[in-house]
Amino acid sequence: MQTSVIIIGAGPAGAGASFFLTKAGIHHVVVDKATFPRDKVCGDACSGKTALVINRANEHWLSEILDAPESFLPAWGVKFVAPNGRALDIPFNPRRTATSKAPGFTVPRLQLDDFLFRKMASPYCTVMQGAQVADLVCDATRAKVQVTHNGTTHHIEAPVLIGADGDKSIVRKRLLKSDVAQKSYAIGTRAYYEGVTGMHPENFIELHFLPEVLPGYLWIFPLPGGRANVGVGVLSEVVRNKKLNLREQMLHAIKNNPDIAPRFANATLTDKIHGWGLPLATERQPLSGDGFILCGDAASLVDPFTGEGIGNALYSGMLAAMAIEKLLPARTFDAAQLKEHYDDVLYKRLGDEMRISTTLQRLSKYPWLFNFVVNKAYKSPSLRDTISCMFADIDLRGQLSKPSFYLKILFNR
Repeated sequence: MQTSVIIIGAGPAGAGASFFLTKAGIHHVVVDKATFPRDKVCGDACSGKTALVINRANEHWLSEILDAPESFLPAWGVKFVAPNGRALDIPFNPRRTATSKAPGFTVPRLQLDDFLFRKMASPYCTVMQGAQVADLVCDATRAKVQVTHNGTTHHIEAPVLIGADGDKSIVRKRLLKSDVAQKSYAIGTRAYYEGVTGMHPENFIELHFLPEVLPGYLWIFPLPGGRANVGVGVLSEVVRNKKLNLREQMLHAIKNNPDIAPRFANATLTDKIHGWGLPLATERQPLSGDGFILCGDAASLVDPFTGEGIGNALYSGMLAAMAIEKLLPARTFDAAQLKEHYDDVLYKRLGDEMRISTTLQRLSKYPWLFNFVVNKAYKSPSLRDTISCMFADIDLRGQLSKPSFYLKILFNR
């Protein structure tokens, strides 16, 4: 099989790349070992970045999402709960009007990924699901992938390859020669519950910064149909050093935390508690090489503070397609060209956000600092408004990493 681009992985990163390759009229083959719909362990929360990329791909698709709250639950903000138990509600859009659309939403990954998978259908896209990658080689002129599909071996060739195959990426292992978990690699658990009470009327997602899991948190995300996604995310080194059992930590908080336990009094666990890895974007690293690009979890693009990965996966897929569109006429996909048109562009657009989130993750190790900010914001409407605006303005969010910000709070300025 000859094509222009091979994409390994049909999750959000692969789908994002496919959408924009189709918009550019570029033929591509998408290979995934799963058969859709398939589940993916995740927190199920989608930020404004997710909505942005979907809207750029096709504004009608975003309308489908926003017009179906029974399937895609609109989320209007976040509730931070400090280690001392004090809660702070932060709307994502404090300047909203009666016609404003929710900037984010929650949806089980089983549904979201199937929605995105079905939207890939186009004359430019060939999908091979239930297909296993047996071998791949890549250089600056040609990518070759050997795939086993329905008992038949296929040899696919293209000038360039996109690795969008998750945190255990075969593309990353084979071509970047990198399979070593970073010190900042995190581990998460996920459970689905029914009957959790006390949800915010505007479906705020909840982050509970419990002292025993800092610099991680327990989350409670409302889902359509009265369900909730509940989990804990903690740095791997913290899990090792403290010998934590995340499943036990989550169940202990649900049973014993005075603010959380009453809300689960009549709740029912509807599935097994699953765990998965979170490759965090804490430092700049290569995202491409001769003839290949990495996107999403394969590129370690999970936000270090919020744990959000879906938006960054879609965004990186979009940027990968844009880079390929520029380079395809000359069919030049050497490492230097891809670094200039993909790595450098991605870090220019997301680098500040990643650095700030890394700083915030490190600051969250100090319970007294978290308690201090939340206590002050609880009493100050203007400070709450400032923090709300930080979610929409990356420059403002950067203030959280500066000592002067805390001095101003201390002296009520």
